[in-house]
Amino acid sequence: MLSEKQFPFLAEKGHVVSLVGGGGKTTLLYAFARHCAAKGWRVLVSTTTHIRQPGENYAADEAALASLWAAGRYAVAGVPAEQGKLTALPPEQLTCWMAQADMVLLEADGAKRMPCKVPAAHEPVLLPESDIVLAVAGLSALGRPLREVCFRLEQACALLGAAPETLLTPELLARLLASEKGGRKLVGNRRFSVVLNQADAPARIVAGEQTLALLHEKYEVQGVLAYFDERERA
Repeated sequence: MLSEKQFPFLAEKGHVVSLVGGGGKTTLLYAFARHCAAKGWRVLVSTTTHIRQPGENYAADEAALASLWAAGRYAVAGVPAEQGKLTALPPEQLTCWMAQADMVLLEADGAKRMPCKVPAAHEPVLLPESDIVLAVAGLSALGRPLREVCFRLEQACALLGAAPETLLTPELLARLLASEKGGRKLVGNRRFSVVLNQADAPARIVAGEQTLALLHEKYEVQGVLAYFDERERA
């Protein structure tokens, strides 16, 4: 469940929110979309890279966009691509549709469904209009070797100064998320925070709270824990 206390921007129209990282970005994206659409807002979900094409709520054109919003539903926009994915809309079209929305939610990089990642040279793709960046990671990554849980393993090992067999600890995850070569890459002056997803068991919650404390104390980065049940996952 989401709350506006956890995510204050959900109470404010006009934001362009970009999600980066791994461990449930798309699930979080659609949860935000449902929350804002339920308030009667015009919500646009899209991508600057790739996103899975939804079974519903797809806006293929301007008429479909208007119809979805009129029905109180969020709209998902992108150009159909291979393997059931959507890629970014042409810039002029995306800019036009964003200008009509009360809330824009963008998936700004990919992680091949792995719980954490370090960006490659071309990632993430943050639009100038984006004013909020959320770095997402899955708590299922903690206590496991980097090679099993981290997308862009070579970059992760270089960033952390660690071998592929190194177990991911709260300290290492906090460093990865707070780094300007990791979760905070290209953020600049945008509002930035961390979402630790998969907080679905006592041990994960404890480890997540340790990670959040380290982010706050060592890096002055705020974050929250999140959990979605099976029915809510994208």
